[in-house]
Amino acid sequence: MSQTATRLSAARSTAAFHDAGPTAQVLAAGILPWRSAGQGLEVLLIHRPQYDDWSWPKGKLDDGETLPECARREVSEEIGLQIELGIPLPITRYTVGNGKNTTKEVWYWAAEAGRAAPVPDGKEVDRTRWVTAEKARGLLTNSTDAEPLEALISAHRDQALRTAPFIVLRHAKAKPRSSWSRAEGQRPLAATGRRQALSVRRLLASWDPQKVITSPWQRCVETVTPYVKDTKRGFKEVSAFTEKSAKNKPQKARQETAKLLGKLRSTLLCTHRPVLPEILAVLARNTPPAVLAALPEKDPFLSPGAVIVAHQGLDLGGRIVSVETYDVWDD
Repeated sequence: MSQTATRLSAARSTAAFHDAGPTAQVLAAGILPWRSAGQGLEVLLIHRPQYDDWSWPKGKLDDGETLPECARREVSEEIGLQIELGIPLPITRYTVGNGKNTTKEVWYWAAEAGRAAPVPDGKEVDRTRWVTAEKARGLLTNSTDAEPLEALISAHRDQALRTAPFIVLRHAKAKPRSSWSRAEGQRPLAATGRRQALSVRRLLASWDPQKVITSPWQRCVETVTPYVKDTKRGFKEVSAFTEKSAKNKPQKARQETAKLLGKLRSTLLCTHRPVLPEILAVLARNTPPAVLAALPEKDPFLSPGAVIVAHQGLDLGGRIVSVETYDVWDD
């Protein structure tokens, strides 16, 4: 086992299930790649020569890695696909080892694969096969792999598979207010915060948000800078998401959040802890209570550098179909 569940903070919820966090001794993550074809929903199965089975791309976490990062990396390493995570799918749990006394969890996500051709690595995976979702039921070797498949089929039937992620990021750890005498908007990240920003960059790549919005205050800008440098996408500063503006004009922060959600595009929003209640209130509008189960309810809502990922259904008018929260890996 590369790292313990106690070092990871994660929660996910949809209308069908809620995951409160990792609990097993061994953690892994995987993907159900899917595409729409002439026969309807198709999924990509992999064949593992070591076990002679048909399964999903998946693998154990590396040290210093979050669950979403692991899932995306495994797909890239095993079959050469560069994907972004879609909605979460149910975790599979089972015992491993000769003594059958060690539990393992595999956290799954859906991911639209498009038309890119998979390229098996030839070691862990020697063959891949696109099949209809119905045919996949009979081809999967392990019964535990059927649960995420059934959730994928249900999401497709409910038109909840095609989504755009709306990601809310609390800025990384800043220098203490007590040791800062200049303008509050110029207070920068602490050394720990700068390391967190580098980790956030890797976590955000799991969803690859296309549009980056941030409070113009320095600690927020510094938090998104590693990601925007990697992607060369730039960012837009919106003053409504500063602490001062949200305190004086909370309705403005809500209006700007609603405007961003209304655009139905892959978005990252970086802001401050005192602004989070305004943003969460907008996310909660017209969203089923079960879907909101993973949404934080109490101050401070998110740790520095942590994210909320709300998936908006593109075929459902932007309705939120899943919510996830993750803490960045912190040393």
